[in-house]
This record gives sequence, structure tokens and C-alpha cells, in this order.
Amino acid sequence: MSPVLEVERLHLTLPGFPRPVLAGVDLTVEAGETVALVGESGSGKSLTSRSALGLLSPGAEVSGSVRVAGRDVLTMAPAALRELRSHTASMIFQDPRAAMNPLRRLGDFLTEGLRHAGVEVPDGRLAELLDAVGLPDRVLRQYPHELSGGMLQRVMIASALLPGPRLLLADEPTTALDTTTQAETIALLARLREREGCGLLFVTHDLELAAAISDRVHVMYAGRIVETGPAAALFEHPRHPYTRALLAATPRLDAPPGPLASIAGRPPDLRTTVTGCAFAPRCARATDLCAAEVPTPRSGVACHHAEVLS
Repeated sequence: MSPVLEVERLHLTLPGFPRPVLAGVDLTVEAGETVALVGESGSGKSLTSRSALGLLSPGAEVSGSVRVAGRDVLTMAPAALRELRSHTASMIFQDPRAAMNPLRRLGDFLTEGLRHAGVEVPDGRLAELLDAVGLPDRVLRQYPHELSGGMLQRVMIASALLPGPRLLLADEPTTALDTTTQAETIALLARLREREGCGLLFVTHDLELAAAISDRVHVMYAGRIVETGPAAALFEHPRHPYTRALLAATPRLDAPPGPLASIAGRPPDLRTTVTGCAFAPRCARATDLCAAEVPTPRSGVACHHAEVLS
């Protein structure tokens, strides 16, 4: 059986910028699997996930392939894309309030996508999903302002699962939530993914969340995947210096008192071209080779000195 999501050599350049936003991205998501995509803001995580729904900026230059359930999204006609978004793939956005009309009841929001696609919601499906996400039926008659952020994110999750998608895309779905609600949402997503049998691409900048929910992790920097591997192995033995720096910068309760670690410098600006490894200006182990040549991924890590680091 083929993966529910296959991204191969995906390149994306936005109008007015000389450097690609995505430069040769490769990843797969199998049915029933959770794959995390982690990295700093601006690394290309959200654009990668949105490409699976064909949500690309007008005028963008794109090459490679993005297949969802075996169908190439990049070559789809508008009608086929609408059908894909209504049946095969769904997205959970970062801010549920921004995705909902404050003047419409939540029951209308939940069924709007299917109604526009001419699909009738099966009897009992709404009640079943609301029960699965821990919400009472009465929320169908309520407005967004009557619910907390955590409850609205549960409504968003129910909406994404309503059509029974084979692929679920979660674009930093816990960023606007407090720590306790984050943990509840992560546990809920893991439980529902297992129950529904769909594949889940989880986009986040929080490595702790990625470790808690994912089977595999892709670490992204400046539009490229720099390290990938099973979640437990990657977090226990990171090989790319960027992955190591991200983990070192993660606050820990058991850490000794002192200043928090940080990564010096900033990611490269899209308005500038990059020669060699994009992380080289921020890497303490960089050599002349790193500044001159883009590293080719080997054994799941794109670093000229991965053998030395491992």
C-alpha cells in the first residue's frame, strides 16, 4: 500500500524572492502514522503541509510532486482539488477563531465544507465526533465566542475528521493553547488518529510536542529537510548540528540554574541567495566545505560532517 502523502523533490519559489522557500523537500506519511515536521518559524513547515491541499500562493513557481492517496496535487484541476479537500485530506489550523465565522453557529461551521461539496452528513456522525473530542451536542447551537480556545480547537479537530479523511494535516494546532490544554489536545489527536486510521502530518516548532506524538520526525531549516528519523532515536542521538542546537535550546525543569541556551544568528533571509549549507553561518563546526557546497542527505542527515557528529 502506498503512503497517504508522498512529497518528492518539492521546490517552491515565491514571486519577488530569489531563493526558493522550499528546496527539494522529500517526506512520506503512512496510514496510521504520525510524522512531525519541526523547525524555526520561516523554515517552510507550513508551506510544505499546505502544498498537500494545493494551498499555494498565486504566481508561485513549483516543481516536484505532492501525491495524496496516490494523486498528484500539483497537477489537479480546481474541481479535483475541491473534491480532495472535501473527502481525502483535511487541515487543522493554528488559530481556530480565525477559521470560524463569529456570526454563524458551530453546527454550521462543522458541516459547511461538506454541504458546499454537495455531500450529506451521515446521521449520527456529528454526535459521534463531538463525543470523541469530548464535547456535548449543545455546542452545535453555540457561537464561537461562547467557547474557550481549547474547546474551539476540539471543534476544529471534529470538523477536520468529519469527512473521514485519509490524511490529516495539523499546522501548529496547539500554539494558541495553554500547557494543560496542549497536552489534552495532543492526547486527543493521537487517540483519534489511531481510531480513524488516517495519517497525520504534525507541524510544530516545539520539539517536546513532536517527541510526544510522532513516530518519525523531519527537522527543517531554510526550506530543506536536514535530518529525519524515528522520533525516539532522533531525540536521543541527534546528528545534525541544527537538531542538537534546537534540543539544547529547549527549556528543561531539571536543568541547572543559569541562562538559557540559544542559537546564535538568524535564519537566512529569503531576499538573499545562499551558497553551501544554509546553517553554516550559525554552526560552530562549519568548515570551508560547508560554505561552498550544499550537503547531500546521507542516512537521514544532510551534513558534511555527520559521521564526526554522530
